[in-house]
Amino acid sequence: MPFYDLSVWRQWLFSFRTQSASVENENTPKKAEVFFKPMGSEWMEMRKRQTSVSQETPSSIQAQPGVGNRGSNACCFCWCCCCSCSCLTVRNQDERTRAASHELRSETTANCEESSTPTLEEVDTWAQSFDKLMKTPAGRNAFREFLRTEFSEENMLFWMACEDLKRESNKSVIEEKTRLIYEDYISILSPKEVSLDSRVREVINRNMLEPSQHTFDDAQLQIYTLMHRDSYPRFMNSAIYKDLIESLSKKSAEA
Repeated sequence: MPFYDLSVWRQWLFSFRTQSASVENENTPKKAEVFFKPMGSEWMEMRKRQTSVSQETPSSIQAQPGVGNRGSNACCFCWCCCCSCSCLTVRNQDERTRAASHELRSETTANCEESSTPTLEEVDTWAQSFDKLMKTPAGRNAFREFLRTEFSEENMLFWMACEDLKRESNKSVIEEKTRLIYEDYISILSPKEVSLDSRVREVINRNMLEPSQHTFDDAQLQIYTLMHRDSYPRFMNSAIYKDLIESLSKKSAEA
């Protein structure tokens, strides 16, 4: 019998002894019988109650909302699931910050600049100098397409991001854009890291203490020079440039 029925056991033992005594005493058989039977029925009733409680307890726990699956619904170490929980507030703030950063990054690294179809005369000027190529959106798009084939598109993306930063005047936006540019193109952990020497990197690290529109000026100039000397000559001899010249020449002849 379980330990928590000790009192019932004592009562039953006492009733049993009383019954034994009543057998010896012929004058009081009915009294002993009356005493024993209520105690037996009481013990049976208590056993029924204990059995019913043990059966009802698991189901009642499962019926309570949130008790059986607090681990999955609870938002933190506390057991509350309310929307006003502080950790949910922080999570919502983080999500808004990531969304804003994603929008800024999308603006900084646009897939393609809007530009009209260049004329044959305009494309011919690209061969005159790299500066004339980079001054027109159509020229930058064509050159960027070529850089993509050489797996160096990040150079153009970085240069464009720096140009976008220079046009910004809001201090908080400037700080956010400088952070994104650093993470995307300067950090050694980024897959789009541009090639910069140690001197320029030291300048950038100093400038990052007080971000401004000109934080990456030295780095932008170095990447511009790299594209001019290394990629631009190959672009002028590439199939992309030659096919563009050929298609525009045919359209001009047909007109």
